[in-house]
Amino acid sequence: MIQKSIQIKLEEGLEARPVAMLVQVASQFESTVYINSEDRKVNAKSIMGMMSLGLASGEEVTVVADGNDEDTAVVEIEKFLSGN
Repeated sequence: MIQKSIQIKLEEGLEARPVAMLVQVASQFESTVYINSEDRKVNAKSIMGMMSLGLASGEEVTVVADGNDEDTAVVEIEKFLSGN
């Protein structure tokens, strides 16, 4: 299992379209992927779960991945959330 704190650098934060794109990125991996924000933990492969977080640009989240491709999953999610 690997964890990494990441600051959201998407201008619009995680609104509907960016959430859908993040779910697509997370769904490419076998590993379980969660996004932790404050005291909430949400499956990054769940559109409804991710929408419920209502994350804005500049907020800090922790990405937690567990599985065979956990390293790659965290790297790709970090790229996405950083706006790259």
